[in-house]
Amino acid sequence: MEKIAIIGGGAAGYFLAANLGKELGKHTVIFEQAQSPLQKVRISGGGRCNVTHACFDPLDLVEFYPRGKKELLSVFYQFQPGDTMAWFDERGVALKIEEDNRIFPVSNSSMSIIECLMKEVDKNNVRVQFSDGVKSIKKIEGGVELETNSGFHQFEQVIVTTGSTPKFWKNLKTLGHKIVEPVPSLFTFNCKDPRIDGLMGISFEQAEVKIKSEKLDAEVPILITHWGFSGPAILRLSAWGALALHQLKYQFDVEINFVQQSKEEVIELLMNKKSKDAKKSIFKYNPFDFPKRFWHSILNYCKINEHLVFADLSKKHIEAIATELTEAIYKVNGKSIFKDEFVTAGGVDLKEVNFQTMESKVVPHLYFAGEVLNIDAITGGFNFQACWSEAYIISNKLKEIY
Repeated sequence: MEKIAIIGGGAAGYFLAANLGKELGKHTVIFEQAQSPLQKVRISGGGRCNVTHACFDPLDLVEFYPRGKKELLSVFYQFQPGDTMAWFDERGVALKIEEDNRIFPVSNSSMSIIECLMKEVDKNNVRVQFSDGVKSIKKIEGGVELETNSGFHQFEQVIVTTGSTPKFWKNLKTLGHKIVEPVPSLFTFNCKDPRIDGLMGISFEQAEVKIKSEKLDAEVPILITHWGFSGPAILRLSAWGALALHQLKYQFDVEINFVQQSKEEVIELLMNKKSKDAKKSIFKYNPFDFPKRFWHSILNYCKINEHLVFADLSKKHIEAIATELTEAIYKVNGKSIFKDEFVTAGGVDLKEVNFQTMESKVVPHLYFAGEVLNIDAITGGFNFQACWSEAYIISNKLKEIY
């Protein structure tokens, strides 16, 4: 019986293998069904790799995880973003913190991260078997047996880092693990509406977006796209509302405040313009700091003639404009994947995992790290940080065992 098998050559699997050291590394095999490793790392952050996030207090860090918040607290007390930065720095990969606190390699290339991880895994003499996916898994006395494309293998310890893979979740079900049904997380909202038609690319720095039916709200930037709405506000709502919005079949209303002001404040502002800038053209003079194209669209939607000046605005006009800027209702009809970064809510039930060691409570000698678990986060490097931290904990546990 061999010692250690890692199922999956992604971020968690490689980081685990990179932390085992040479003595354990030479007794470790990574089984990867693809022909090359670290595919998700490669495309993360538009090919730059959003390694982690500059949030160094575990109590603050867990707030970015809609699922896994409670369980990850102990994990992050063992290994957090500061440790991740130090780990890569010690291996010659310089990282930088950007204005929004996302952390990237200074090279702006995911290859810096990939090459570092591959080098460390090679240094530890870990055997990597590509195009050798695991077909089945079963408990045996003192370990776990795997059936892969290359045959049957028995290991004392097996770590599952397969990501959100429905096929492998079925295998885990046969072992007695409960799998929380996966649904998409991190998606954009499809919305066809004349108010935003042709306005793709316009963003609002601090919009407030609400899904009142689900008591969800976010007050961060929003972006108009070809298909509807995106940006941090939408992604945050999609993550926290993943289960509820799936139940609604992605048909729901959002209320948007584009201007960081109340309806009453906008009415007062427009009344002042009516008085002080009476002869100014409404269409030529936009009193807000968003692009003029959006202002024109709202005026057209409110049926305001392009030749009017502010003095011509009626109370009805002002009420309509204020409503559209602060309490606008848009119908969402479907979702779209956010770039190539597909994230799911769902996976191995967290109650069945010991988060001090990441070992299964159901199957001895079996461990989990990464998106195979029912853990997910918003964008910003948080999903990778969970992978790094969980994998690091497992590496320490294996060193204790051996």
